[in-house]
Amino acid sequence: MIDSEKSAPQTAKRDHLFKPGVSGNPKGRPPGTSVVQKLRAAIGDCVPEILEKLKEQAREGDVAAARVLLERVLPPIKASDETQVIDIPEDGDLTAKGQAVLRAAANGLIPVSQAASLMASIGSLARVVEVDELSRRLAVLEAKSGTSA
Repeated sequence: MIDSEKSAPQTAKRDHLFKPGVSGNPKGRPPGTSVVQKLRAAIGDCVPEILEKLKEQAREGDVAAARVLLERVLPPIKASDETQVIDIPEDGDLTAKGQAVLRAAANGLIPVSQAASLMASIGSLARVVEVDELSRRLAVLEAKSGTSA
C-alpha cells in the first residue's frame, strides 16, 4: 500500500506536464543556427576558389574531383524509350488489341517494357468494360423486375 500511495502523486504530476497540441518551445530554433547553415555560411565566400581547385584537380586526372563536378553539373541520364506508332485496331475487341501489342513487340517495333505497359493498360480497360457491362445488365434486370437499387 505504501508503494501505491507514493506513485499516485507522481502520476498526477505527469498528467499535466505536457498538454496535447501545445509546444514546449513555441518559438522554436532561431533561423540560421543549424550546423549545416553555419557550415554553408563559413564556406560561402570560398565557393569560387573551391570550384576552381576542383576543376584544376579534375583536369590533372583526379577522378574523384571530376565525379563531384559532373554529378553536380550534369544530372544522370535516365533511360527512355522513344515513342513508336503501332497499328492497334480501334474497332476490334480487347483480345485483338492485346494481340496487336504482342505482335508489335515480337516484331521489334516496340520495346518489351512498352508492350508490358500497354498490356497492363489493356487489362485495366478490360476491368472497366467489365464493370460497365455488369452495370448495364443490372439495369436491364431491374427494369424487368420493376425495382431499382
